[in-house]
Order: sequence, then structure tokens, then C-alpha cells
Amino acid sequence: MNNVTVLVVDDESRMRKLIKDFLVQKEFKVLEAEDGEKALEVYHENKKEIGLILLDVMMPKLDGWSVLRQIRQESKLPIMMLTARGEEQDELFGFELGVDEYISKPFSPKILVARVEALLNRTIGNQGEIKDYGGIEINADGRTVKVDGKEVEMSLREYELLKYLVDNEGIALSRDKILNNVWNYDYYGDSRTIDSHIKKIRHKLGKKGKYIETMRGVGYKFEVKK
Repeated sequence: MNNVTVLVVDDESRMRKLIKDFLVQKEFKVLEAEDGEKALEVYHENKKEIGLILLDVMMPKLDGWSVLRQIRQESKLPIMMLTARGEEQDELFGFELGVDEYISKPFSPKILVARVEALLNRTIGNQGEIKDYGGIEINADGRTVKVDGKEVEMSLREYELLKYLVDNEGIALSRDKILNNVWNYDYYGDSRTIDSHIKKIRHKLGKKGKYIETMRGVGYKFEVKK
């Protein structure tokens, strides 16, 4: 992961400098933007190099949600939201829009860097063969999903949730177990975020969405059905 470029978007210059200093210590390259409009400008100029975006929610000109929406129209680049808000509904909203990770201010810069490294490991560090699950083809190396040969766009969290389900094919998984294994940082929010992600995944899988079965009172199970 050395030399991965991270775009840090925050309207507070002191916050950007703090994050940048800690990332540079770990040999990351850092680009900066002080508002939403600048973030999109820097992103479009450097999209081939940027490996991850740290995106503040509350910013002038264009807020983080708007930036996130525009980037998600064309990219599944890992995005971690930085927010002073601790409201559960805000986190659910972010996951709905395609946020891969959340960290609330104030935070420890060391913890932030650790989360960045973990997120990148999950994104670009996975190596594996291509496996087929009843017409759902998962390439763990490229982190891609194809249904009947056609690639399906998924956010990192959607991909990880699907991968966890197929890796445990035939096993009923509780919502708590899914949260602990897919949302890796002791996520204490509402488990409805799982239901929301499952709904999206089923839609993207089309007819093969039926492979994800709701286990009433428990959670979910993935099982290929003829």
C-alpha cells in the first residue's frame, strides 16, 4: 500500500494538516481540498491515482453528501466520511449513498490511519481466485461481481456483505454476526443498515437475488437454488 494517494477533503486547514502529517508518516501520498467543489475538481484531475477519499460532511459550497453522490455515479472508489455528527440516521443515510466507512470527530489520528490501512487492505489487498455461485461470479482479486457474465457495480460494503454471505453458504447468519464481521469496527448503529444493503444487493443480482434468503427472527442465509 506504500505510495497510495489519499484525497483529504475538509474545510479546516488544521484538520487537513493533522491528517496529512500522520498519513505521510505511513508513506501515503496526500492531495487536499478545502470544500466540495474543489474536491470534485481534484478528484477529476487525479482519479487514476487516487486510492481512497477522506471526505468531511459539513463543508462550504458543496457538502460531503453531494460530493459522494457525484463520485458514486462513476466510481466505487473507497470513501470514508469524516463527521462531527454522531446521529445514527446520518450514518444510515451515508451507507445508503455508498459510504464504505465512517469515523466521527474528534478521533485519534492513529486510529484514522489504521482504518485507512484496513479499508485499503480490504479493497486492494485481497488476492483470490474467481468463484461461481449459481451464476454469480466473484473475483476476490479484482473485487468484482458478475451475474451471468455481466459485471454488476457494487460499493465496497455491498461487495463485502455479499462475499461474507457466499463464504458462509447454507449457514443462517444473525444480524449481529454480520455486523461484527462486515462492519469491522464495533458498529453500534441500527441493524436496519444490513436490511438496506441486502435490499440493494438483491436488486443488483436480479433473479439471483432469491439466493439471499431472509431467516425470520435471525438474519440471512445465502443458498443457491435451482
